[in-house]
Amino acid sequence: MGSLESVFPVKKGSSLGSRSSRKEGHPFSQRFRSSFSRLLFKKLDYIQWICTVAVFLFFIVVFQMFLPTSVVEKSEDSLRAAKMLSGTLLHYKDIEKYVLDIEEGTRFLPKISEKFRVESSSEANLFNRTVQRFGYRKPQLALLSGELLVDSQQLLLVTIASALLDIGYTIQVFSLKNGPVHDAWINLGVSVTVIQTCDKLENIVDWLNYDGIIMNSLEVKGAFSCFLQEPFKAIPLIWIIHENALAYRSRKYATYGKVELLNDWRRAFNRSTVVVFPNYALPMLYSMFDAGNFYVIPGSPAEPLEADAFMASQKDNLRTEMGYGPEDLIIAIVGSQFLYKGSWLGHAIVLQALSPLLADFPLSKDNSSGHLQIVVHTGESTTNYSAALETMAHTLKYPRGTIKHITGELNEDSVLGTADIVIYGSFLEEQSFPEILVKAMCFGKPIIAPDIPAIRKYSFPFIGVLASKYGFSLSLSSSFVPLISSHGQLKVFILVLSQACLHDPYIDPGISQTLANRVNGYLFPKDNSRVLTQIVLEVILEGKISPLARNIASIGKDTAKNLLVSEAIEGYASLLQNVLRLPSEVALPKAVSEISPNLKEQWQWHLFEAVSNLTYQNRTSRSYTYLDKYEEQWNHSQKGRSSSTVSDHDSALYRIWEEEKNIQMAITRRRREEELLKDRIEQSRGTWEEVYRSAKRADRSKHDLHERDEGELERTGQPLTIYEPYFGEGAWPFLHDRSVYRGIGLSTKGRRPGRDDVDAPSRLPLLNNPYYRDILGEYGAFFAIANRIDRIHKNAWIGFQSWRATARKASLSRKAENALLDAIQSQMYGDALYFWVRMDKDPRNPLQKDFWSFCDAVNAGNCKFAFSEALRRMYGIKDDLDSLPPMPGDGNTWSVMQSWALPTRSFLEFVMFSRMFVDALDAQMYGAHRSSGRCYLSLSKDKHCYSRLLELLVNVWAYHSARKMVYVDPETGVMQEQHNFKNRRGNMWIKWFSYTTLKSMDEDLAELSDSKATSGHWLWPSTGEVYWHGVYERERNLRHKEKEKRKQKSMEKQIRMRKRHRQQVIGKYVKPLPEEEEGSSSNTTKVS
Repeated sequence: MGSLESVFPVKKGSSLGSRSSRKEGHPFSQRFRSSFSRLLFKKLDYIQWICTVAVFLFFIVVFQMFLPTSVVEKSEDSLRAAKMLSGTLLHYKDIEKYVLDIEEGTRFLPKISEKFRVESSSEANLFNRTVQRFGYRKPQLALLSGELLVDSQQLLLVTIASALLDIGYTIQVFSLKNGPVHDAWINLGVSVTVIQTCDKLENIVDWLNYDGIIMNSLEVKGAFSCFLQEPFKAIPLIWIIHENALAYRSRKYATYGKVELLNDWRRAFNRSTVVVFPNYALPMLYSMFDAGNFYVIPGSPAEPLEADAFMASQKDNLRTEMGYGPEDLIIAIVGSQFLYKGSWLGHAIVLQALSPLLADFPLSKDNSSGHLQIVVHTGESTTNYSAALETMAHTLKYPRGTIKHITGELNEDSVLGTADIVIYGSFLEEQSFPEILVKAMCFGKPIIAPDIPAIRKYSFPFIGVLASKYGFSLSLSSSFVPLISSHGQLKVFILVLSQACLHDPYIDPGISQTLANRVNGYLFPKDNSRVLTQIVLEVILEGKISPLARNIASIGKDTAKNLLVSEAIEGYASLLQNVLRLPSEVALPKAVSEISPNLKEQWQWHLFEAVSNLTYQNRTSRSYTYLDKYEEQWNHSQKGRSSSTVSDHDSALYRIWEEEKNIQMAITRRRREEELLKDRIEQSRGTWEEVYRSAKRADRSKHDLHERDEGELERTGQPLTIYEPYFGEGAWPFLHDRSVYRGIGLSTKGRRPGRDDVDAPSRLPLLNNPYYRDILGEYGAFFAIANRIDRIHKNAWIGFQSWRATARKASLSRKAENALLDAIQSQMYGDALYFWVRMDKDPRNPLQKDFWSFCDAVNAGNCKFAFSEALRRMYGIKDDLDSLPPMPGDGNTWSVMQSWALPTRSFLEFVMFSRMFVDALDAQMYGAHRSSGRCYLSLSKDKHCYSRLLELLVNVWAYHSARKMVYVDPETGVMQEQHNFKNRRGNMWIKWFSYTTLKSMDEDLAELSDSKATSGHWLWPSTGEVYWHGVYERERNLRHKEKEKRKQKSMEKQIRMRKRHRQQVIGKYVKPLPEEEEGSSSNTTKVS
């Protein structure tokens, strides 16, 4: 596609052609062959341009009279507050109208692109150690859809998925509802799982198994609750939004004060790592929800699907319904999705260029011939612009009723369907190919557009040679011949030359035929409207569309059906490479350039053709229907929540009042009984020390009774309790409710209500620090349980099971539980480590590598180095000695995922070793990891730096402490001993892992901590109890000193009481006898 200059052949019979023929027929016209004559004509061209500019200035004055105040008085913040207007305004007329004033240099630059650039530039290793990628498994993606219906978004996902599978991804599809596209995914080789929202506990998915999530459409909003809670908050999530319904509905929410509903949607946008739109208008519409994560990837099969569906639904004559005659010539002028101040100028230029067509459509009173009809389609619904168009039509002397103004996105298909020619009348510098032109091509209409970079980007290189021959201003391409043979199909517009050009005898016939079979549109320079006039006169012959133009439109229709496929596929593949942070055991996908060319040529139509019940679903109407249902559910839930809150509040007040009443009655009754019995019973108060000790004992027993609920009482007589550590509400569905199990929450906020789960942060304050809660993982639960274990765990055996083992269906069945309990009670293997999740069946180890190879694979190749350095620091080993304990590969397996059981005494010994090992790891990694988030055990920033190394630590301790290791089949309960003692001889470091050695080291650390001789960061004292023999001696001496002090105070008090001065009695009162009192009283009576 290219430019046409004034030398473009003018068609016969046109007004321009008739003038030129008259000049050629006059004898005087032969004299203008000199250079002076050519110079004179150039001056005349300049005069013509001056007149054109004068007409435009007149239009400016007239148009400004009809513009609303918001257009004339532009504020500086108009660009930020701009809202694109579309057909949705027909539904919400109260939405404020905005005008987008965009200059040519204004572009949408996603903020997240800068984030990608910064992260890619900061990938340099912060340590002296090199990191490695092993690539034992493929990267896994989860695609989540609302419903598997036949629509453009499903076709887009299927096409992208086929390309991602080609470069090495593994994909799993999830959908909230099933649909006919289920078969298309199966034919592609992708499994499909139908789930419900995360509130349904029977549908549970461990999303941590996937390296990234791709969500499609607004209808997946119900599934966002999965990813708004721990432990799934950090999974990379890409949300693809093609609908504009929520953008307009959100303004309605803001108008009516539905702040909570807006915030609910805003949480979904903020949770998404990237929100992807198919064009540059939608980010402007959704600016209310912009969290700096908006991104645009142009390309969608929506236009061809919508065009086909619209034409199939129009059984009657659409032109008649629109009020046009069968012989009328209809020209549609469309424009940019953005409304900007200069849009009227483009329409004025196009209307002026079309004015010569009036000579070919004379007015007839009997309406026997066709009429010229021009339809100007804009997105804004305003009468002012219609009046301005009428003024333009009157100035350009268009007959009344020739130019019509139609607005609204809903009328877009009707305008394009009835038009004979579509002209793009916007000169705005677009960032991507206009979607309305793609749809016009899908309708099979000849397209005429200005030469702007977004369209010229897809021009065919070969046209430059022909354009050079005919004087067109196009850049030449030296490699046009190879490109013609290698391009199987054009991507977009190509310049269409006239019949004379295509049949020029000086041009190779093969090249001419190739050009004729591949051109599909017209371009004209923005600064030369005469070329537009010449193109229109070439397209229209005797009031009809020329055969050449029809052929071009047919080729354009085939081209537009698969337009921008390559850009969409490459865009999503590149985005995934920027978003995903793959672990070291995951292989990198192939480069984007290695995607098969066949997959980038067209959308995967063939997969949809095999689908039964192939009925296209209109996404626009479905999105509004979904929003209506969602609002109804939201309002219902809010009413229910408010009523339940009021009723709960009233009932709570009543319960509190009843409890207080009963308490007061009990206190009064008890006080009355005590007063009655106080004088009858001789009570022994004892010493103050005894009273204090009994009070402390009562408080302690009260605290124990507080934790002893129904579940605790059930576990009292069992030999084993299995704790299930978890963090966040997302893990709740994977936890067990049986008496053998007990949950332990790593965070106070995410604990299950109404359960007797252990609150780990209250038992170990270190877990209140998010840094150590994340980096320790399930070891935080180990340390919390071991800290004063006699207060919470009173069973002989203790076990742990990861909730992820349940999600993987590797947890103990009831049969396996009974087998394990029987083995424990019968002491079948004695002091042994029982485990039921084995390393050789772990998805991270498909090649079944040995222990240290697997550990290196999941820790960026530095597991052995980190392990040896930690032991070296822990034991004080010299640098010239080997500090890596051997873990030989004898054909047996090891434990993973922290699912095992031990005697409680052995568990405390393991925790003693683990505390010192973790402290040694923290000492070498804390500084760099806390400041930058990076460590040499991961390829990227990772808040769980050495948690994968700790996952395997129990194997090293059990092997080298000479404990039996027994694998329990989680389904059948069959047990098999691993790494028997015969094979371990000569490989175990028993002295290093013996209880005596570990106990002495623990006491040394406790003494050092007790002396407060250390300064700076030290983790060990915060991971549990700090006890050594000096602590007991100090506490005994302290108690003895307090006893002596109390005794001394008592003796001093007694001495003071003996020595205090007593005042002598001055006199004594003698009470008289009763007879004397009566006599004195009688004498007194007689006297009186």
